[in-house]
Amino acid sequence: MRGEKLEVRDMYEQEKIKPYGDGEKASQVEQMFDNIAPTYDKLNHRLSWDIDKGWRRKAIKQLAPFHPQSLLDIATGTGDFAILSAQMLKPQRLVGTDISEGMMQIGRQKVAALGLQDVVTFEKEDCLHLSYNSDTFDAVTAAFGIRNFADLDAGLREMYRVLKPGGHLSIVELTSPVSFPMKQLFRIYSHTVLPVYGRLISRDTSAYSYLTKTIEAFPQGERMVDILMKAGFAEASFRRLTFGICTMYFATK
Repeated sequence: MRGEKLEVRDMYEQEKIKPYGDGEKASQVEQMFDNIAPTYDKLNHRLSWDIDKGWRRKAIKQLAPFHPQSLLDIATGTGDFAILSAQMLKPQRLVGTDISEGMMQIGRQKVAALGLQDVVTFEKEDCLHLSYNSDTFDAVTAAFGIRNFADLDAGLREMYRVLKPGGHLSIVELTSPVSFPMKQLFRIYSHTVLPVYGRLISRDTSAYSYLTKTIEAFPQGERMVDILMKAGFAEASFRRLTFGICTMYFATK
C-alpha cells in the first residue's frame, strides 16, 4: 500500500548461493537432489568416512531424555536420520519431509525393507510453509539440510511453530573448522577431493561444488545460536564435533 515501507531482510550468505546459477533457489535445490539421489548415500558416507553416522546418533541422543512420541524430520533426504530416530527413540509417529521426491522415494524403500512403514512416513513439503498445524510435534530434527534453505529465518520459524510448547529441536549440520590445522586441511579437502569425487560419482558437475560453498557460507556456532533465539526459541546451545567439521544445535520451545 502507498506510504507503507516493506521490510527488506538481509540475506545470509549461503542463501545467495544456488546450484545452477540464475533462477529460484528452491526449485534448483529440488532439481539438484533429484539428480544426485541415486548416488547420494554412497557419496555421503564415503566423503565423511562414515563419521556422519556417529554425528546422527549424537544428535538423536540429545532427544532421548524427553521421549518424544511425534517427530518431524525436516529435509529428510533419503531418510537416514528419520530411520535412526525411529530405531533409537521408538516414537509412535515420525514424518520425514523434503522437497525432493527422488530422495524420499529411496527413503520409502529403506523404510519398507526395515518394516518401519507404520511409524515412518514421507511427505513432500515446503520447509518455509509447512502444512502442519501449530503445536503438533514433540520434536523436530534436521540433518545436513538447513543450509539449503532459501530463507533460513522463515524455515526456523516454521520449525518453532509446529513444535509443541516445551518441545525440542535437534539439528546437525556440516560446518567449517575454525582452528589450525583442521581449518586449512578441511579447506583443501572440500575444494579438491569433495567436488571432484562428487562429480565423478554423481555426474552432476555443480552439486558438490554448491554444497562446499554453502558449508563455508553457513552461519555457525554462536551466530547460529543467536539466529535460533531470534526465531523464538527460549534456549539454544551448540557443540562442535570432529574438530568442527560438524556442529550440533539443540533448542527448546
